[in-house]
Amino acid sequence: MIDRAPDVRPATVLVIDDNETNRYVLTRWLQRAGHAVLTAGTGEQGLALLDGTSAELPDIAIVDVRLPDMSGFEVSERVKADPLTAHLPVIQISAAAVSPDDHAEGLRRGADAYLDQPIDPGELLATVTATLRYARARQRAERLAQRLIALNRATLDVYSAVGFHSFASAATGGAATVLTCPASGVFLSPQAQAVHSMIDGPRSALRVHPAHPDLLDQLSAHGLHGGTGVTIVRIPQGHWRALLPGDHLRGDVALALARTKRGRPPICLAVPADALRSADDEQVFQQLANASALALEALRTYNEEHALGLALQRSFLPKELPEVAGIDLAFRYLPASEHAEIGGDFYEAVHTDNGLLLAIGDVVGHSVTAATVMGEVRHALRAYAIEGHSPHRILERLEILLGHSQPGITVTLCLVLIPPGERRMHIANAGHIPPLVIDPRTGPRFHTAHGPLLGLGLSHPPPSVLPVPHGTRLLMVTDGLVEVRNVGLDVTLAEFRDAVAEGPTDLEEMCDVLLARFGRNKDDDIALITALFT
Repeated sequence: MIDRAPDVRPATVLVIDDNETNRYVLTRWLQRAGHAVLTAGTGEQGLALLDGTSAELPDIAIVDVRLPDMSGFEVSERVKADPLTAHLPVIQISAAAVSPDDHAEGLRRGADAYLDQPIDPGELLATVTATLRYARARQRAERLAQRLIALNRATLDVYSAVGFHSFASAATGGAATVLTCPASGVFLSPQAQAVHSMIDGPRSALRVHPAHPDLLDQLSAHGLHGGTGVTIVRIPQGHWRALLPGDHLRGDVALALARTKRGRPPICLAVPADALRSADDEQVFQQLANASALALEALRTYNEEHALGLALQRSFLPKELPEVAGIDLAFRYLPASEHAEIGGDFYEAVHTDNGLLLAIGDVVGHSVTAATVMGEVRHALRAYAIEGHSPHRILERLEILLGHSQPGITVTLCLVLIPPGERRMHIANAGHIPPLVIDPRTGPRFHTAHGPLLGLGLSHPPPSVLPVPHGTRLLMVTDGLVEVRNVGLDVTLAEFRDAVAEGPTDLEEMCDVLLARFGRNKDDDIALITALFT
């Protein structure tokens, strides 16, 4: 356990005095008390020892007020004005400037204490101890404040991670930034892949390598075992090397192990053992490890729920399209990126006595609920179509269904019925992206006539009837393919129409081209169904 007692370590003291005898006496007193001493005979010589080029700055300075090149007051001012030495406590001494006004001026101009000569050695050493105690407590508080700010940023980063790699980078990089040292991490991804991450210091590049799955169990056996919570253990260098031969940490290692739920793998963060110099450092390290464990557990839970929702969503979609004489069909379905929520996009093609009914729709919102409502709407749609209802009547019945079973949920839906043996199609659109009709003579145009969304309790107009000459193509999509943030829908629809006009006539090739151009890096599901009337 790291001691929380006041810091009474010996110090390195800089003595600036032009009197050689005074320098000798002060040096002897300080050295007998265990302090190391640096000396200078002028103000410039003393300031040169504080210019930052030295390997280590002194902890405190004792400055004579009367120096040959400048006053001790000026030395104090210059010490306090330099960001590198502003923290350095200064004790001013004088045999001549001993009035209350001299004391006040010295304290105003940067001194932390002021002693008159001749000085009692006991008073000098007590003043050095008291001044150091205060200065070190202040430095500790400032250092802790900086680390807490870094911890807050690192915590936000691990909670904001949208994937496992960004999590590993945030957690390992957070340890390096908070403790200003190299760091390593060992994690098990939501896909059950163990990884070993390393970073050389704050703002360095992260390196990630595969790790043996048993490594996490071996590490947790050092303190956390199968329990929950967070603990820090110290591992000798030889043992650490045996566990992780390729790790970059040198010397003994401080390992933070954290787990938030039994049965889950722990997260492991490691830093050089000498990076934890106080109980405050240990607590900050523990908090970062605990936050990382919570963030990874949330990421793991999200991935599990996302996979479950995606499986549910796909189970509601048709596995294949019907074969209808005179009509070729093609379709595509792409779920949103793995970091987006489950959507409610769906498509359908059902062969009925009234003809081929094509449908495409989207439950407004993103959640497992949206996917569930999508399945309910799709199954009801199929049932109403098989019963022989027209597109207009199907919309009316779905409106009633949503009002009873899913109040407050809205759905966009476009239905296209192609009666057998007829060269026309009936289009009923309930607030969905307009279907694109590609006439072989006049080119592509959007059929923009539509009624309200389903779920609003409003009436729906009768369907439009369009002729379909030989070679006519029909293209129905969900908004995930054509909507772009901060770009008007009219603009993207025009680009989409032009891409279809310039693209291939083969349905499968056209689907691939459109997905390649418009379907990359989208945060929404994409459904696409096409038909060619031969």
